[in-house]
Amino acid sequence: MPLIERVLVANRGEIALRIMRTLRRMGLGTVAVFSDADAATPAVRFADAAVRLGPSPAKDSYLRADAILSAAKQTGADAVHPGFGFLSENPDFAQAVIDAGLVFIGPTPKAIRAMGLKREAKALVGKRGVPLLPGFDGGDQSTALLKQKAMEIGLPVIFKPSAGGGGKGMKIARTEGELEACIEAGRREAQGAFGDPTLIIEQYLERPRHLEVQLLGDTHGNLVHLFERECSLQRRHQKVVEETPSPALTPELREQLCQAALEVGRAVDYTNAGTVEFIMDEAGRFSFSEMNTRLQVEHRVTELVTGLDLVEQQVRVARGERLSFTQAEVKQRGHAVQVRLYAEDPSTQFLPSIGPVRDFWTPPVGGLIVDAGIESGGEVTPHYDPMIAKLIVHAEHRAQSFATLARSLEQTSVLGLTTNKGFLARLLRHPPVVEGALSTRLIADAAGLLVEPLDVERDRLAAVAATLYAFSARRAGDDFLPHVTSGFRNNRFRDQRHAWRRGADELTVSYRDLGAGAFQVSVGETSGRWRVVAREGAAFSLEAPSGVVHRLRVVLDADAAFVHTGRGDVALREVPAFPMPGDEAVKGGFIAPMPGKVVKVQVRDGEAVTRGQALLVLEAMKMEQTTTSPGDGVVKQVLVREGDQVTAGQVLLVMEA
Repeated sequence: MPLIERVLVANRGEIALRIMRTLRRMGLGTVAVFSDADAATPAVRFADAAVRLGPSPAKDSYLRADAILSAAKQTGADAVHPGFGFLSENPDFAQAVIDAGLVFIGPTPKAIRAMGLKREAKALVGKRGVPLLPGFDGGDQSTALLKQKAMEIGLPVIFKPSAGGGGKGMKIARTEGELEACIEAGRREAQGAFGDPTLIIEQYLERPRHLEVQLLGDTHGNLVHLFERECSLQRRHQKVVEETPSPALTPELREQLCQAALEVGRAVDYTNAGTVEFIMDEAGRFSFSEMNTRLQVEHRVTELVTGLDLVEQQVRVARGERLSFTQAEVKQRGHAVQVRLYAEDPSTQFLPSIGPVRDFWTPPVGGLIVDAGIESGGEVTPHYDPMIAKLIVHAEHRAQSFATLARSLEQTSVLGLTTNKGFLARLLRHPPVVEGALSTRLIADAAGLLVEPLDVERDRLAAVAATLYAFSARRAGDDFLPHVTSGFRNNRFRDQRHAWRRGADELTVSYRDLGAGAFQVSVGETSGRWRVVAREGAAFSLEAPSGVVHRLRVVLDADAAFVHTGRGDVALREVPAFPMPGDEAVKGGFIAPMPGKVVKVQVRDGEAVTRGQALLVLEAMKMEQTTTSPGDGVVKQVLVREGDQVTAGQVLLVMEA
C-alpha cells in the first residue's frame, strides 16, 4: 500500500482549493502550483507550500508536466492530484507521474488513453452492447469525406473533437451549406484546445437530455456507481446547472442507465473516480456519449446526496484501499443542485468578461456551499476559464433546493464586472425548469431569460445608495471643521447634486444633509427622506422613505460605483460636472470586446455585406466568437490580419451603410 503524506494539486482556482480542503481534513500535506496570474489567489495561500510554474498562459505553466514534476520533487510531494481540466486526462502525464516514483490520484494511464479518444472509446463500448448514436469515427479526416459521412448520417449532425470535451470545438450543422464552415471551425478549436484537430460526427438530437453517471472503482475489482446527474441546462454545449437526482428518470430507467455506465467502466477495468456521459431523447432512449476519466466540476452534487467525499475516496483508492461500502449501501438522500457562476454577459451570447472583482460576497444561507477560487480584490484574466465560483444547495426536495439556490444567487454580490448571476436566478425560477422539462436546447429557446429586465426603481435605489455611500465615506474622513455640515454653501437653499450614468440613461440625485444620517433626496420624479443606518466596508444599510431598510453592498472605484441590491447588481458611471471633449469612437467601427487572437478574416476592403454575414472570427479563452454584420453595408477598411493579437477596445474593422 503506497504511503501518501503530501499531495501536489496540479490545478488552480476553486478546483485546487476544494481538493486541498479535503486533503487537509485527511491530515495530508498540500502543495499548490501557480502561474504569474495566480500568485496571490486563495488556493496558493491555503497550501502548505507553493511553487511557481511559469508565465500566465496555461501552455507555459499548468500544461508543463516537467515543471509540475520538478515542483513535486522540490517540495517532497509523494502524490499528484490532477484536479479537472489541464492535464487531468492526459495519459502521458499520468505515466510520467508514476515513472517519477509518485502516486497518481486518478485512473490508470491505460484507462485514460482508452477513453481519451472518442472514436476508440465508442468502438470499445459498442462491442459490450452499450447503445450508441449513429455517427462516423473513422480515421480519414478529409473535408470531402466528413461532408459525405455527415450527409449519410442525416442532418443535423454535430462535429466533436475526438481528443477533448467541455463543449469546446463542438459545431452543429443543420444544412449542407454549413458543413464546411463547421468542419473548419471545429478543427481550429480542437487543435487550439487539445492539440489534435481530429473530429468525429454524431447524429444531433435537437432537444435531448444530458445525463451522466458517477463511477468509483478500487484496485481490487470493485466498481460501483454513485447514481446519475442531470446536466441538460447548457449554453454553447457547456453545462450551466447540474442536479441529482434527475427528474426524468423512473427507478427502472435509472437502473438501466447506471448498469450501462458500469459496463463502460468494466470495459477498461476502471479504477478511481470517473464519469460516463449519455444523451437521452424524449422517448427515454439513451446513448453513450463519452467517458471523462477524472473528477467532474459537478461532483459536489453527488457528494451531497450520497454523503461521500469523492476526493477522499480518490485518495483511498490511490493508496490501494478497498471501497468501504457496497453498491447496495449507496443511497440517494434529498436533492442537490449546482450552478456555475461565470464572468460573462448572457445578453451578448455569453461573451466572457474580464477584469478586477471589486466585491465578492455570498450570504450565510443554510444548505448553501460555495466553491470559489477568487475573492474581493481578485481578477478574472483572459488566460483561463472565466468561472468565478460554484454555488451548490442540498435540500430535502427539488423545489426547495432550486428556490434556495435562486434566492442565494440574488443575495450574492459580485461587483466590478459582468456576470451570469441574474440569468442563473431567472433560469432556476423559469417554469419549464421548475417543472423538470429540461433539454440541452432550453436556454437557446428561452432567449428572453438572457436579457436583464428593466427595473427603474432598482436603478434609482442604486443611484441613491452610491451617492449617500460616497457622501458618508467622504464625511468619515473629513477632519476639517467637523461641526460644519458637509457640502456647506452660502446658498443654503440649493441641494447638492450627483449625476450617474447607467448604460444610456442618466440618473441625477439631489440631496440635502439633515444631520444624524438623514437626507432629503430627490431622484427622478420621487422625493423623500432617506437615512443611512449603517456602513461597514462594502456593507451599506439604507432606510427608504417607505421605512424599508435595504441591505446593500457598495464599492466606489474612481469615477464608477458598483451597487449590489436584492434585485440585481448595478454599475454606475459618474457624469463629470465639467465634461472634457474626447475622441469619439470610430464611426461604424467593430471593436474587440476583450483581448484575443484574430483567427479568420472573412471579408475584404470594399466588399458589400448583408445583415448577419460573418465578418471575422476572434478567439478568446479558447472559444471562438464570430463578429457578424448588424445590417447591409460595405466594408470600408479591415484593420487586422489573421494571427493578430488584439486588445480590448481595439477597432477591428470599419463599415459604412
